[in-house]
Amino acid sequence: MTLHFSKMHGLGNDFVVIDAISQPVALTADQIRQLADRHFGIGFDQLLLVETAQQSGADFRYRIFNADGGEVEQCGNGARCFARFVRAKGLTDKDRIAVETMKGILILSIQADQQVTVNMGIPDFIPAHIPFEVPARAAHYDLDVDNQTLRIGAVSMGNPHAVTQVDDIQHAPVTSLGPLIERHPAFPRRVNAGFMQIESPTAIAVRVYERGAGETLACGSGACAAMVVGRHWGLLEETVHVHLTGGTLIISWQGEGQPVMMTGPAEFVFEGSIEL
Repeated sequence: MTLHFSKMHGLGNDFVVIDAISQPVALTADQIRQLADRHFGIGFDQLLLVETAQQSGADFRYRIFNADGGEVEQCGNGARCFARFVRAKGLTDKDRIAVETMKGILILSIQADQQVTVNMGIPDFIPAHIPFEVPARAAHYDLDVDNQTLRIGAVSMGNPHAVTQVDDIQHAPVTSLGPLIERHPAFPRRVNAGFMQIESPTAIAVRVYERGAGETLACGSGACAAMVVGRHWGLLEETVHVHLTGGTLIISWQGEGQPVMMTGPAEFVFEGSIEL
């Protein structure tokens, strides 16, 4: 099987994007892991599939697979790349694109400067929906990790996130505590572990240990989750610049019951084909 693909990135969070409309695509988890290998494959944080929509009102179906081969619900940086991809490949001429995901419809808007704004949906703080096994919803939770207690916020942005505030993002224990938080038994489907430094009411710095991928240079849903948690704690204003290792996203959220809007770039790196 020969697969044609595009390599793309959103602030360094990198993807292989495959048109599964114009070519037959049937990948196993082992094959996805093979493709993800940065030495023996192509290398990526996530694989994105563009498929024919199955729901009324959607232009495409958007599927996301982590480097470990597992399918996941949401990827904000990937969504921006998805929008640029379907336009560049002539699959649509729309500036406003509705894509079907495991968690519902996402609206992607391509701006005149080629930045992409993603309506990331309404954040969900209900523990059972994240899912997060705690007795009741709270603004803060105590999470016992590695013989210490972390104070976290938990939210679903279509995928699960745990966010903890740190004083210095450069020295945050992302690589040591990230994998322990990701697989904490209180999160039955695992969780994306975010570390957030508040720089001002309109700026934060964030690093994310992503579920099934490890730390990435940027995580769009993780940036949204950190901003939402910080705003929920009363520390942030309605629009925030989120500084990630790979660059900056602009996140806006008006508050409870309102969707989160994320704006940022998406870039092509190269085109290729690979034999599996």
